[in-house]
Amino acid sequence: MPAEESETDRGPASASPTGPTLSYARAAGLHHTPDPLRLNSSVALLVNQDSGEVLVRKNDQAVLPIASLTKLMTALVVAEAKQPMDETLTITEEDVDTERHSRSRLRVGTTLTREEALRLALMSSENRAAHALGRAYPGGLEKMVAAMNAKAAQLGMKNTVYVDPTGLSNRNQSTARDVAVLVSHVGRDEQLAQFSTTPSHVADLGKRTLQYNNSNRLVRSHRAGWDIEVQKTGYIVEAGRCLTMLTKVGGQNLIMVLLDADTNGARLADAERMRRWLVAQWGLPDPAVAEAKDDDKPVRKVAARKKADDEDRKKDKAVAKKDGGTKTAAAKKDGGKKTTAGKKDRRDDADKSEVASAKGKKKDAKSEASAGKKGSKTQLAADRKKDGKKEDTRKDGRVRQTFASGKDEQKS
Repeated sequence: MPAEESETDRGPASASPTGPTLSYARAAGLHHTPDPLRLNSSVALLVNQDSGEVLVRKNDQAVLPIASLTKLMTALVVAEAKQPMDETLTITEEDVDTERHSRSRLRVGTTLTREEALRLALMSSENRAAHALGRAYPGGLEKMVAAMNAKAAQLGMKNTVYVDPTGLSNRNQSTARDVAVLVSHVGRDEQLAQFSTTPSHVADLGKRTLQYNNSNRLVRSHRAGWDIEVQKTGYIVEAGRCLTMLTKVGGQNLIMVLLDADTNGARLADAERMRRWLVAQWGLPDPAVAEAKDDDKPVRKVAARKKADDEDRKKDKAVAKKDGGTKTAAAKKDGGKKTTAGKKDRRDDADKSEVASAKGKKKDAKSEASAGKKGSKTQLAADRKKDGKKEDTRKDGRVRQTFASGKDEQKS
C-alpha cells in the first residue's frame, strides 16, 4: 500500500532553507487573537454560501500566504481553457521544485493525461502535476499565472495575487474572504468538485500505476460524518496548515476557511469545532455521532446474524440430541415391545401347541375309545358267536368241556 499523499508527506523541505521558521500570521501576532470557539488557526471564516451570512470570523481580512489553496484557482483556469482532458502531459525537470525541494511521486519522464494531472493536483496536492498543467496551458506558464490573476479580479478577489500554479511560493497570497469566493465558484464545476473530494484514486501513469489518497482526512473518513462538496488543504511554513471546504450542515451550504493552524490535526479539529458549534446553535443532531451509528449498523447486523446463527446451531444440536434420545428411547421401547410381543407370540405358540396337543390327545382318546368300543363290540360279537357255537355243541351232544372239566376235578 503506497504512503498517503499530503502536504505533510513532503517533508521538512516544505520551507525554504534560508526562509522563515515562523508563519506570517504568527509573526504578525494574529495567532493570539481571541475568539469564542478558541480556535487554533490564526484565521477562520464560516459563511453561509446561499445567504452570504458570516457565522464565524477571525482575522478574515488578513492578507497571508495560502500555500496549496492556490491550486483551486489553477484548476478553475485549466477547466475554463477547455483543453482536451485526454491530452498526454510529460513531467519534466521544469516541474521539479528546486526552491523547497518538496517530494513528488511523479518522476521526471512520467506521462499522464491532463485529467489525471488535474485530479492529483486537487485531491493529493501534487505539485509537479500542477506545474505541468501550467506549462501545458495555452501560451505557457506565464500566461497561466496571468489568467489566474485575471480570474481573481473577475470574481472580486481584490486582495489576492498569484505567482505560480502550485502555491509553493509565499507570494501566492489572499484573504479568507477571497478564498471563500473562490471555493464557491469551484463548487459550480461538478468535475472539479468531484476531483477535489475523491477519497483515493489509482492513477494511470503510462507504464505504471500509483494509488493516491486524499490529503484531507475528513474526506477519507466516513465516520467523520462530513458532507464535503469541495475541499483543499495547503501547507508551507509561511502559511501554516491551511484548509478550506464547501460542506453541507443541516441542509445549509457552508464555506469554511482556516489558515495558519499549528498542525494537520489542529486544522481538522478547528473545522470540527466550528461544525459542532453550528449544530448546537441550530439544535441539530450531531452528524458525526449519527454517521458513526450508521457505520456501526452493518457491524451490529453481522454480529446479530452471527448470534442468531449460533443460537440456531445450538437449537439444532439440542433438537438432534433430543431426537437421538427419542429415537433411542423409541428403539428401546420398540425393542421392548418386540421382546414382549415375541414372548407373547411364543406363549401363544406354546398355548396353541398345548391346545393342539390336548385336542390331539382328546382326539386320540376319542379314537382309542372308539376303537375300544369297536373292539369291545367285535369281541362281544366274537364271544356271542363262540357262545352260540358252544350252545350248538351242547345241543349237538358233542360237548367236550364238560368232560374236560370233570377230569380236571378228579385230578385235583
